[in-house]
Amino acid sequence: MNSGNGTSPKTDSMLLMRPDRKVGIVGYGAYVPRFRLPGSEVARVWTGSPSGSPVTEKAVAGPDEDVTTMSIEAARNALARAGIDPQALRAVWIGSESHPYAVKPTSTIVAESIGASANIQAADWEFACKAGTEAVQASIGMVGSGMGAYTLSIGMDTAQSRPGDALEYTAASGGAAFIIGAAEESVAVYQGSYSFVTDTPDFWRRADEIYPSHGERFTGEPAYFNHSFSAASKLMELMGTTPEDYKFAVFHQPNVKFPQRVAQMLGFKPEQIETGLLSDKIGNVYSGSCMLGLTAILDIAAPGDRILMTSYGSGAGSDSFDLIVTDRILEVQGRAPKTTDYIARRTQIDYATYVRYRKLLRD
Repeated sequence: MNSGNGTSPKTDSMLLMRPDRKVGIVGYGAYVPRFRLPGSEVARVWTGSPSGSPVTEKAVAGPDEDVTTMSIEAARNALARAGIDPQALRAVWIGSESHPYAVKPTSTIVAESIGASANIQAADWEFACKAGTEAVQASIGMVGSGMGAYTLSIGMDTAQSRPGDALEYTAASGGAAFIIGAAEESVAVYQGSYSFVTDTPDFWRRADEIYPSHGERFTGEPAYFNHSFSAASKLMELMGTTPEDYKFAVFHQPNVKFPQRVAQMLGFKPEQIETGLLSDKIGNVYSGSCMLGLTAILDIAAPGDRILMTSYGSGAGSDSFDLIVTDRILEVQGRAPKTTDYIARRTQIDYATYVRYRKLLRD
């Protein structure tokens, strides 16, 4: 007999993903572009009223920025904290739903730009907003199996949205990079992870379409909440933990209310998610959302802090991770700009400038 989530109770012990050797985050880095579009400006243009935005403002990539350039900046920050030679990387993997080329990898450009060897694995990953954590899962497997000493996993986006659509209020730019390596060198060690996926068509964009489409309220339930809750609750069940065991928790952030609600559903308190909840300040950076939130947590974390991170990607699925911060965190926090430094570095723009920067005027 199968259980409610389609798995046999006898297989539960096999659902927790742990590599043969312990691995963790050796270095981490964030990048958020400086330009900010207030939600009130979007509302003014499309509704005639400055009220009604689900976020205060969102980060907007400049005219000379894309997933490649932003990934390079985040990767350099991660390398600075890791203190390793980029030639030691065994893989460079970039998760995004806004790669600048339809046919040409972002990963090879980033790898060469940061000085990585040509003798590596390089690939672009896709799974809507959890493309970045898909790359992290693969990195844990590669390093944990002994196939490589270090890998670089990035979640980065210049999120697309149809002008006037509800997504335009939140679809933002930015992301984060993690270098995965041996636990002995890590600032935070993975205790285990769990993934939960179903065929739930809440958000999609066909190859010949410019902008994505979405199922409006359907994107919340049964999409975001079902997958985020299922992944996080099952991971805690498999780990034998409760929300009280974690100092911090971070979830995918399509807006402010969704992560707050799923945290409450799981039993987390507002103060546990406050540090990693960035969507009101920078919007939804898609593939880099919860990864960027994790960098903000690591910037202030102390040895022994336990963190739960859960991503979400439309289509649909979630990856959930359990991490414990090590003593090494105190050595690396000041080696690169903090996530809050990027958030504080802001230049406000109006809607017309946003349209020009994002090239929204088309023939």
